[in-house]
Amino acid sequence: MRSARRAAAALALALAGCNLAPRYQRPEAPVAGAFPAAPASPGTATTAADLGWRDVFGDPRLQAFVAVALERNRDLRIAALNVEAVRAQYRIERARLFPVVTAGASSSTVHLPGDLNVSRTQDTATTWTVNGAVTGFELDLFGRVRNLSKAALERYLGTEEARRSAHLALVAEVASQYLAERAADEELALARSTLEALEASARITRRQAEVGRVSELDLRTAEAQVETARFNLAAAELQRARAANALGVLIGGPVPADLPPPLPLDAQQVVADLPAGLPSLVLVRRPDVLAAERALRASSAEVGAARAAFFPTITLTATGGTASAELGKLFGAGQGSWSFLPRITMPIFAAGALRATLDVARIREAIQVASYERAIQGAFREVADALASKQWVDVQLEAQAARVAAEQRRYHLSELRYRGGVDSYLTLLTAQRDLFAAQQQLIQTRLARLTNLADLYRALGGGWNERTVVAAGSGR
Repeated sequence: MRSARRAAAALALALAGCNLAPRYQRPEAPVAGAFPAAPASPGTATTAADLGWRDVFGDPRLQAFVAVALERNRDLRIAALNVEAVRAQYRIERARLFPVVTAGASSSTVHLPGDLNVSRTQDTATTWTVNGAVTGFELDLFGRVRNLSKAALERYLGTEEARRSAHLALVAEVASQYLAERAADEELALARSTLEALEASARITRRQAEVGRVSELDLRTAEAQVETARFNLAAAELQRARAANALGVLIGGPVPADLPPPLPLDAQQVVADLPAGLPSLVLVRRPDVLAAERALRASSAEVGAARAAFFPTITLTATGGTASAELGKLFGAGQGSWSFLPRITMPIFAAGALRATLDVARIREAIQVASYERAIQGAFREVADALASKQWVDVQLEAQAARVAAEQRRYHLSELRYRGGVDSYLTLLTAQRDLFAAQQQLIQTRLARLTNLADLYRALGGGWNERTVVAAGSGR
């Protein structure tokens, strides 16, 4: 009973111990109070972090690609397994906060010769014991063990944020690569239609040359244009194949055969008005910034552990059970046995190792502060760049669509004038080249707009629907 009271008192003393870790205070964000090129938003505004990827990307085929990638992608699987490994390490550190209790039973037999025995006769003695023990339990009076456990917890939470960041990056990358494949497919279709039109035009020019209505120069120019179009078609085929291969790598395997049909670029269902919110909201929700803050918190806890190393360490070892020379009397009255071995260790001389360890912990904390501030600045710049691009890419798209319409009309008029003998073939050729270039640029501008929305979604720390998270090993 007395030993139980002592143990309770020791536990109360440990729980009342002080913590030498510096008080954590989040560093001030070294960025402006508002994003450039973004309308002012109230502090409670909904941000893109509140939107799942299915809410942002509405193309059913793209959604299917993202779902497959989340299930198969190896990088995301590695990130999930890293979370599990750090979680296990945290459980190891946390276990040190509690005593380790063991139980055991033993039997020992000792034979002594007569010259070693008081009775001067040979003797054989057997001892039976059953006991429980608490060995080497440290009373955490100065927070060393608690701070090590907290550091492990923060590292685990930071790894979880890294998994979220990998998840978000994968969603955005799959969306961007899928859109690039759509653009490559449309450029391939454009190259084919252009080749067909030039082949038809070359056939007409050839018949006109046979009757002397056009010169051989016009004929050879038309034939050269056909071969140029064949070259462009081959290049488009190659670009389409590369885009498909890159998408296959992201989804971690072959493309499933039962996917919905694709939508063209101009019909992609992507949320254009992603709410940016205030920088403070973005910084709170972006997983990479949260991971940097977790690392900072872990380093702060490690400073506390290094400070505690300067103070005494108290460990307790206690055993209790029964012992007897006869097995039948092992659990009889009066056979109880116990031992209590407290130990205190005070550092006196370590050749400056403790001070150096504390200096290292403080330097690492300063490094993490700088890393955290760098993460904030990087996040701010990514959002600002994406918002600036969003602001002007819509203007570019409108202008490019108007240019294509004008070039189409110009090509049509040039063809009529050439067939009527008013203009030379060079005028028609120039109009055809300019139309093809304008159409290609329109596809690329549409791609740039949609890719910018995917980048903005990632930069704003877009969230996810937990219903759709199927990453292997994520445990969700």
